[in-house]
Amino acid sequence: MNDDNSIEKVKMLLIDDSSDFGFHAAYLAYSKAWIENIDEGARHELNKIMLSLAENRGDYSTFYQKINQYRKNVSNDYFDTGRFKAQKKSAWRKSEAKKLRISRHKKK
Repeated sequence: MNDDNSIEKVKMLLIDDSSDFGFHAAYLAYSKAWIENIDEGARHELNKIMLSLAENRGDYSTFYQKINQYRKNVSNDYFDTGRFKAQKKSAWRKSEAKKLRISRHKKK
C-alpha cells in the first residue's frame, strides 16, 4: 500500500478577520508562510501558531517570533525608508533653490 494515502493533508485555516488590522496582518503573514512551505509538518506548526493567536493564547510579538522561522524573504515584505527629515515647505524650497543655483554654476 501507498503511505501517501494514510497521511492526512493539512489544510490552511480560513479565520481571517479584516476588521481587526493587527490580526489581518498576522493572517497575511501566516498565509504567505503556509503557501511557501510544502512540508506538512511545517504547515501543521503554522496552523498551531495561528490558532494560538486566534484563541488569544499569545500576543503578536510571540506570534511573529514563532512564525519567522517558517517565513522566507521577510526583508522583502517591508519597505525600508530610513529616517525622514521633517522641514517646512519654505525651508525645503530654499534648500532646493540653493542646490539648483550651485548646480548651475558648477563647472562640468
